[in-house]
Amino acid sequence: MTIEVKIYYEDTDCGGVVYYANYLKYFERGRTEYLESRGFRLKDLMQKGIFFVVVEAHLRYHSPGRYGDVLLIDTELKDKGRVSLLFSHSVRRKGTEELLVTGEVKIASVNERMKPLRIPEDILSAV
Repeated sequence: MTIEVKIYYEDTDCGGVVYYANYLKYFERGRTEYLESRGFRLKDLMQKGIFFVVVEAHLRYHSPGRYGDVLLIDTELKDKGRVSLLFSHSVRRKGTEELLVTGEVKIASVNERMKPLRIPEDILSAV
């Protein structure tokens, strides 16, 4: 799944380069859209007592994104377990397709008390 993110001034550092931590926000948007495209709204899951938390994040920066760019955030499920999902992400500059950032983020399912919670089978089979 691919989403677009337009880079505004607020996304950049004083040099007009995308602030490095913002890529984690873009990855989050990609995962949210990925799950919603499969019929699972995070808000609905939270109302059922199912929450997802990030337990690992790895990023590699290849080239800087800049103010005014439109970025393509690619998200795919790499692996799934009983309580976790591993997503891979890549960020490319729209128009040139230049690779800017790659990464993986592992999320875990927890309940309201932040205790591990088995991911429901309907979610596992749909992702």
